[in-house]
Amino acid sequence: MKQLVQTLKEGKIRILEVATPLLGKGMILAKNHYSLISPGTEGSIVGAARKSLIGKAKERPEQAKQVIEAVKTLGPIQAYKLVQKKIGAYSPLGYSSSGKIIDMTQDAIGFAVGDLVACGGAGYANHAEIVAVPKNLCIKLPPGSDLKKAAYVTLGAIALQGVRQAELRIGETCAVIGLGLIGQLTCLLLRAGGVRVLGVDIDQKMVEIARTHCADLAFQREDFALETKISYFTEGIGVDAVIITAATKSPDPINFAGKIARKKGKIVIVGSVATGFDREPYYRKELEIKMSCSYGPGRYDNSYEEKGIDYPVGYIRWTENRNMKAFHELVHSGKLNIDYLTTHIYDLERAGEAYELILQRREPILGILIKYKDVDEKEIAKKVEIGKRSPSQKVCIGFIGAGSYAMNHLLPNLRKNGDAHLKGVLDLSGPVSRRVAEKFGFEFCTSNENDIFDNDEIKTVFIATRHNSHAEYVIKSLHAGKCAYVEKPLCIKESELEQIKETYLSQVEKQSLPFLVVGFNRRFSQLTEILKKHLGSGPMAMIYRINSGYIPSDSWIQDNDTGGGRIIGEVCHFIDYLIFLNGSLPDYVSATSMTDPRNTEDTININLKFKNGSIGTISYFSNGSKSLFKEYIEVYKGGITGIIKDFKKLELYGNGKILKKKVFAQDKGQKKMIRLLINAIKNGKSSPIDFEEIYFGMLTTFKVLESLRQGKGIYIQ
Repeated sequence: MKQLVQTLKEGKIRILEVATPLLGKGMILAKNHYSLISPGTEGSIVGAARKSLIGKAKERPEQAKQVIEAVKTLGPIQAYKLVQKKIGAYSPLGYSSSGKIIDMTQDAIGFAVGDLVACGGAGYANHAEIVAVPKNLCIKLPPGSDLKKAAYVTLGAIALQGVRQAELRIGETCAVIGLGLIGQLTCLLLRAGGVRVLGVDIDQKMVEIARTHCADLAFQREDFALETKISYFTEGIGVDAVIITAATKSPDPINFAGKIARKKGKIVIVGSVATGFDREPYYRKELEIKMSCSYGPGRYDNSYEEKGIDYPVGYIRWTENRNMKAFHELVHSGKLNIDYLTTHIYDLERAGEAYELILQRREPILGILIKYKDVDEKEIAKKVEIGKRSPSQKVCIGFIGAGSYAMNHLLPNLRKNGDAHLKGVLDLSGPVSRRVAEKFGFEFCTSNENDIFDNDEIKTVFIATRHNSHAEYVIKSLHAGKCAYVEKPLCIKESELEQIKETYLSQVEKQSLPFLVVGFNRRFSQLTEILKKHLGSGPMAMIYRINSGYIPSDSWIQDNDTGGGRIIGEVCHFIDYLIFLNGSLPDYVSATSMTDPRNTEDTININLKFKNGSIGTISYFSNGSKSLFKEYIEVYKGGITGIIKDFKKLELYGNGKILKKKVFAQDKGQKKMIRLLINAIKNGKSSPIDFEEIYFGMLTTFKVLESLRQGKGIYIQ
């Protein structure tokens, strides 16, 4: 299928052939008829992408800070590579579209194949021939709906949420500052609700359009008598509310709003504006400032948007989905005339011209629609051929999931390995899989997992998806008779662990499978290798402190159903490391966590006892300072003490001698792990990580949770 993207490095607009998007739980697959370009939001995104690196940093100061932190942690070379990968990505554009459902999951209740729908959401309702969208970001349209008008539903919901926040009544007065597309929609909605509307903009052309179609009065901001005219219009009272839909770094909109609002009036901020206002008018009038969050309640809530869990209407009357429905009902019934808003329509192939038009601003622009050809969905390929076929003697790899970790640590090392050939890549995002295929030399990208599992040339599958899909993909890989590498954790439920064990052992009995490997890379670090060589095997005392940092409780990592929580998702790494260091399996675990008002268990102490008599403590803390390095390891054995600091520095103390070793760049073992893995597969050698250690490492991780629940130590059978 075809999709419009921009490259973050140069800001170029491209139409790519990409794999169709994957359907997750509670999602619909729709063939777009129209999608709407938001001149303000998308124009800003494209304009920022075309700036220099310094200009990009000024536009996104928070991301610039992250780069600085990466330089401190990873070093300048690795940080530079990281930035180049980010800005070299294909970035989808668009967040409002309309079309027809061509497929759906069984739990997308309320929809059927063939339904007309309007869709919303950045990353979902893209400018693409086919889109996959969660059900709460879709509304079913009545038969005969005008799909051109339906493409406005998402932006209409944004405007409607701003109007709701203003809480205006019939006969009251509202000023709308900023008469672009959202501003025009806001004015239309206000007038439909019996509110007197006054529009203000810096662009005289937008003012004239508003006067003609949606405002009782409209003025250019530079009008020297503007405040007087507004006072006359409101009979000296001032406007009851001001809705700011402008986008500017200037404080003028919010300061001007304070001047024209009546006492006890409301200021609603919809657009991206500076909020450093003059205190005096706000203080004297006791004005109320309200922020309007995009389409409405549910926005940015993963439970609502991704899991499809609705809010009870008795408690939250207007969610983002219900706002979308309400806006379309006004349009479909003829109560809201938005015909004049569509100033341009482009075929998908000419969409780049639309963005040039937006950036040049040579003529009045409001709504720009992208029109899609009526392509037979059966002819739209889920697989896109990219590179050359592989030599038969190489290890042929299929890759599932191409997020940041895979892009930064796995794929670069696989590409450099002369014995590995990257065959096919599958990712939720078509543009991501396309970019990864081009950058790392895959033969094809796909959205059909059968292209990976049913491909006889592919002998090894790499799995780097979200945690809740690991077990499923591992089992499918094993059943297909392929070697499986999976990023940690192996799984997020103990029942899944037992299923994997049964599947693995059954394949071993058939002698059809070399091995299964989990990405426990730290055991392959250069500094770990030196430390273990000096310590040898046998009983030892170990301390592993992790300054893990804060992750919000609404992150997918903290979600028990998706990420499994940080103990399962991350602590398994450190349990494996202690198993490797002392060369023995754990047989007892006791854990305590700090009380956290967020109800997360990510500040925790874990005590382990091993079968050979070793003891270990893992202190996993999420409440520390970012300025402190992340990982610190101490090991004591037979008069020798070893210390590793963040896998950059090793110190060994013993027999009156001190050995110190530093590495230029942080080495957590990914490079060696990949080398050993590919070598073992090619030459039929034993697995780099024994399955028994993988199994008991994950089992111990689950017993950590059991220890927390029961408030006592747990013996591991």
